[in-house]
Amino acid sequence: MKRLAGKVALVTGAAQGIGAAVARRFLEEGASVFLADVRAAVAGDVPEGARAWFVGLDVTRESDWAAAFAEVRSRAGRLDVLVNNAGVNIREPIERMTVADLDTMLAVNLKGPFLGIKHALPLLREAGGGSIINMSSICGLVGHRFTPEAYTMVKGGLTLLTRSVAVRYAKENVRCNAVHPSTVETALVHELLKESERRAERVGEVPLGRLATVDDVAAACVYLASDEAAFLNGVSLPVDGGLTAS
Repeated sequence: MKRLAGKVALVTGAAQGIGAAVARRFLEEGASVFLADVRAAVAGDVPEGARAWFVGLDVTRESDWAAAFAEVRSRAGRLDVLVNNAGVNIREPIERMTVADLDTMLAVNLKGPFLGIKHALPLLREAGGGSIINMSSICGLVGHRFTPEAYTMVKGGLTLLTRSVAVRYAKENVRCNAVHPSTVETALVHELLKESERRAERVGEVPLGRLATVDDVAAACVYLASDEAAFLNGVSLPVDGGLTAS
């Protein structure tokens, strides 16, 4: 039996990278998936019989969230899983970070998940519970010497938002967990690490000796969304090859 059969999920940032991989894996595991993004999202080859819909969503706008979940209610009638994946990383150190860029980081990476959870809770409650998965980072667990301070700050905030929601809404069978990837091999990272020295530096900090893949992260999300993780709540799950353990 497919691990997410019968579940309805909404995945933000689903147009590319990790979000697209999560959406694809959810579909393969039997979920109906709303692919939410500011740009058109396609989950690759949709498995036969699967249900997928694109929803336009700017995660910083509360009205967009309300409209997105109204569409979920209209089309699917329920929500079982919310994946707050959308995020940005403006790679400037604290001394050069502008207030405008800081506001963008806070709005997308922290306000967005906050609003998503706020508007998802009524639907999750009606479904008898569900799973919220926040895409954090190793930077939500440790200071990372290759990552600017603003990103660490917002991902740390997301870690504690996760735990706060987990504690408050557990009595309603709503679980809230966070995934904490190390550097993930995406098109953006490939460009960022195109110099062999920089790539070797990043790979060298990971005990398993490679970067994470989008499928590594998507597999963790499938687990947290599934009934196999029914007793996991408030967890910070590193997908980092042992980086935060070293």
